[in-house]
Amino acid sequence: MRGWRWICGIAGLAVLAGLAPAAIAPIAARSTTLPALTRLMEGSWELRERGGKAAPQRICAADPLALMQVRHAGRACSRFVIDSQSDRATVHYTCPGVGHGRTTLRVETNRLVQIETQGFVEGAPFQTRYEGRFVGPCR
Repeated sequence: MRGWRWICGIAGLAVLAGLAPAAIAPIAARSTTLPALTRLMEGSWELRERGGKAAPQRICAADPLALMQVRHAGRACSRFVIDSQSDRATVHYTCPGVGHGRTTLRVETNRLVQIETQGFVEGAPFQTRYEGRFVGPCR
């Protein structure tokens, strides 16, 4: 019953916020449910933290949906679409036992994106902005 109440609570919040119930439906495993992601190249992406000094990280995004949960990469997470447009998407995801996050991805070109993500990973908060550039096929 607890899970059912949680789902009803989320649906109620969506109605109060003026969102259609479909806006909180889980997205499928394929990125085709988010039009912005269908524009992106599949392969290796280099992510540079905006304002940070850390070396860029590379991720293999065989499905561009991987760019929506950078801090929980490779985890089996449930996702809820908050906003989906042709040039941007916002998703909230939950990874049982590991954490959760909210990511907004803005597409500049099919090879350049801006990513803002925040949430918790293993109990520690994070908030990061990345510039992502497609660099080629996954190796």
